[in-house]
Amino acid sequence: MTLRVADRASESPQRHLRGPAVLTTLAVGLVAVAVVASGLGAYPVPPAEVLGSILHRAGLDLGPRPDQVAETVLWEVRFPRVLLALGVGAALGCAGAMMQGIFGNPLAEPGVIGISSGAAVGAILVIFSGLSVLGYWTIIASGFVFGLATTLFVYLFARSQGRTEVVTLLLTGIAVNAVAGAAIGLMINFSQSAEIQSITFWQLGSVGAANWPKVWALLPCLALGFLAVPIYARRLDLLALGEGSARHLGVNVERMRLWLIVALALLTSAAVAFAGIVSFVGLVVPHIVRMLAGPGHRVLLPASVLGGALLVAADLAARTVAAPAEIPLGVVTALIGGPFFFWLLRRARGRQGGWA
Repeated sequence: MTLRVADRASESPQRHLRGPAVLTTLAVGLVAVAVVASGLGAYPVPPAEVLGSILHRAGLDLGPRPDQVAETVLWEVRFPRVLLALGVGAALGCAGAMMQGIFGNPLAEPGVIGISSGAAVGAILVIFSGLSVLGYWTIIASGFVFGLATTLFVYLFARSQGRTEVVTLLLTGIAVNAVAGAAIGLMINFSQSAEIQSITFWQLGSVGAANWPKVWALLPCLALGFLAVPIYARRLDLLALGEGSARHLGVNVERMRLWLIVALALLTSAAVAFAGIVSFVGLVVPHIVRMLAGPGHRVLLPASVLGGALLVAADLAARTVAAPAEIPLGVVTALIGGPFFFWLLRRARGRQGGWA
């Protein structure tokens, strides 16, 4: 009851209207980009035929059908790739929004503070050692364990006297990235040529090796991670008022942080396990959504899921800008996210009057 009263008091009629509008716009844009991306490539398929193919597979005799070659290209190559990009982007967007909420820090992001690198070390370690204890899930499990351990380490190291220090958080991330880079470098140094190719995939990021088994394997990770959205969105709004206020309003802050850390570690580790290190999505997307819809997490979290899924647009650019060559997905997102991060640092510094 206390949560509901405080929550209703913090809402405004404009926010009620702006949130659904942003969610609807993102959902429509997501479908449009996915259809266009499915049709573009070495064997182009018109958007009407892309939709017609989907509808006919769904049992609806509507729209034009593509020829047999286009059907094969769509269902064996394009659709798995688009869906994997959607899933990876959604996971990273949601994880970034969660992390910024629980740390109370707009600069927090799985890649910036080293969680993506930690998960990548776990995935690469499996490739390097040839472990296959859990079969297809060994890489995912290893990435999750290392990602969770890295998340807990960064969280505990940045905490002091009941609060999370911004500078300590970022410096910890720099150190974690450096250590992870050194570990990956060592494994590359002692790897064979075939292993080096796989390791390079994890470092630069790509969904070029997408297939239906990977898409189905990613889905349960997304479902478990996204469960935290309806459960903790309102509590994150209260945490934004300050830890003391949130506790006074009935929020168990430490337990909430622990569960959210598990959820975002699962999402980030799954994304890294299937697509390698794709940086800056978890940083850029929540900020853009926050500028459009405001800071309320009941809109911010689902909108970050939809906004992050627009990673499919970055993948489309990666495979078409320099065709027939393909640019690594992590390179494309870094080219976009890097300048945005510079702007964000300058903006945060201006508001706080400097870091010292």
